[in-house]
Amino acid sequence: MDKGIKHHQVGEAVDRYLLIKTATKQIASNSKAFLTLILGDHTGEIEAKLWGVSPEDETTFVNKTIVHIQGDVIDYRGRLQLKIASIRPTSPMDGVKINDFVRSAPLSAEEMLDEVNQYIFEIQNPSIQRVTRFLVKKHQQAFIESPAATKNHHEFMGGLAYHVVSMLRIAKSLTQLYPSLDPDLLYAGVILHDLGKVRELSGAIDTTYTLEGKLLGHISIGANEIAEAAKELGIDGEELLILQHLMLSHHGKGEWGSPKAPVIREAEVLHLIDNVDAKINMMDRVLERVEPGEFSERVMALENRSFYKPTFHKKPLDL
Repeated sequence: MDKGIKHHQVGEAVDRYLLIKTATKQIASNSKAFLTLILGDHTGEIEAKLWGVSPEDETTFVNKTIVHIQGDVIDYRGRLQLKIASIRPTSPMDGVKINDFVRSAPLSAEEMLDEVNQYIFEIQNPSIQRVTRFLVKKHQQAFIESPAATKNHHEFMGGLAYHVVSMLRIAKSLTQLYPSLDPDLLYAGVILHDLGKVRELSGAIDTTYTLEGKLLGHISIGANEIAEAAKELGIDGEELLILQHLMLSHHGKGEWGSPKAPVIREAEVLHLIDNVDAKINMMDRVLERVEPGEFSERVMALENRSFYKPTFHKKPLDL
């Protein structure tokens, strides 16, 4: 069976179709232009350099272009890189489609939406439930398709919903272990905390930040969405302030992007759950192509650490 790009190791030859996710023009020390390409398929991505490009190359090898590439995987400063021997754009005769190269969540959109709606059904507070249900329904299609980020964690189609489902499962376990936690606040906070990303990010293919995302960010967008939903539904009260606080504080600290630090118990727990799920996803992704007894490439988002896979390590689920 053909293996995806994430499974290739240093020294292996590559002869396959890949999607150009991003193409960035740069100038080398010899004053000649080159392209830094982020190439991917449904399993992951890899960086490559296309040297000495012409103006025609710059217009040919652009974002969302499927190409056929031959080359070798090399180690460049501790990170895998694809050394290109040949590259060409595909034609209809190749019979490949862009959706074949997009990574997606391990659960179907229907499964994830059903599970989220079940948690909404379990919310007892009518005001919190109505606002949460209203916003999920309003953004339903984007919610189940959007990635959770442009890179680092859950950066695939359906990544946002999968991140939420994983966090809800953690939240449910914590509310059972710690009965003092309010499930209504925690479930609603998990479901809504990143909802602003449906407007902050452009979509699952060639994900970039929208103008609104760059200027406002998903936290501010989400807090405004809660206020607008409450106004439209005719809901007022302390619950809405607390929901907004959960949104505004879920990154934990100002230097991590939160306008407010958590000062409500469920807000602090929401931040911790978010952090746990994001970090586990990052570690799983980087360790997927590491052989037992070896270290991974460095992960910038995790203090630039390189992670070791023990020789008895349990194989994680494949995305």
